[in-house]
Amino acid sequence: MSDVASPALDPEVAALLRHDPLGLVTAVVQQHDTREVLMVAWMDDEALRRTLTTGRATYWSRSRQEYWVKGETSGHRQWVREVRVDCDGDALLVLVDQEGAACHTGERTCFFRALPSVPGVRPGTAGA
Repeated sequence: MSDVASPALDPEVAALLRHDPLGLVTAVVQQHDTREVLMVAWMDDEALRRTLTTGRATYWSRSRQEYWVKGETSGHRQWVREVRVDCDGDALLVLVDQEGAACHTGERTCFFRALPSVPGVRPGTAGA
């Protein structure tokens, strides 16, 4: 998927990752200070390398088949504070400082729609 000749992702980092058949890893994006989940996107090794070296969240668009830097066109940038890998190596947690909306709809987070309530749980109290 890499469209530009550039140094590869650090082999020690790459060895931690388990990619799907398309070479992608799920990236869960969270506001670094409030822990609000903002969005989910996809990264390959090149997107992760760009993210780690520039401090700007870079993802792989499965629909457009190209890299995109969050906020490059909208101005709603994500400044990366930290990236973590889960225990299985098949998901990343990207902790960011979000400028403006994270969702393409203009909402702060992509997770603004609640499903019908779970019996015995009041809305907004899950996990509280």
